[in-house]
Amino acid sequence: MIDVNELRKGVTFELEGNLLKVLEYEHNKTGRGNANIKVKARNLRTGAIVERTFNSGNKVQDVQLDFHNVQYLYHDADFYHFMDTVTYEQPVVNAELMKDVEVYLKEGTEVKLTYYNNEIIDFELPLSVDLKVIQADVAVRGDTATGVSKQVTVETGGRVSVPNFISEGDTIRVNTATGEYVTRV
Repeated sequence: MIDVNELRKGVTFELEGNLLKVLEYEHNKTGRGNANIKVKARNLRTGAIVERTFNSGNKVQDVQLDFHNVQYLYHDADFYHFMDTVTYEQPVVNAELMKDVEVYLKEGTEVKLTYYNNEIIDFELPLSVDLKVIQADVAVRGDTATGVSKQVTVETGGRVSVPNFISEGDTIRVNTATGEYVTRV
């Protein structure tokens, strides 16, 4: 058991049979009485976002998690296939868990998988990935009324807003947390 005061962003705990990962944490102390701890968390099995308020001093069940570094291999209609870099086992992840991040996955990308009782429940992408630009609009000289950026398509099919000097064939670094352009590589 861990005290709710120890909950911080990224901490995973069990509550009422659900595995929850803290997304936001807020500690409020008013005048007299106990502090309130407000937590916004994601249910790792269903993906639902829940908000809970705890009184200071309450306890929640901590969980023992295992982490494995894996390398992305490929995906088919229902699953994403990886290879453990230590044991060479090939874990398979349900496509539903990986939705919204497939634009950052290309062959060879290192990902950290989180296991709970031999079940894959979460993943962590690298902070940034390098992707090749396969389609870029031509920049028009003097077209700066709406900012100096344009949309490009990268090798994984994703769209990224980049500065006008980026052209087809360039490799760019993209932040996986925000989806924003970082630099040309």
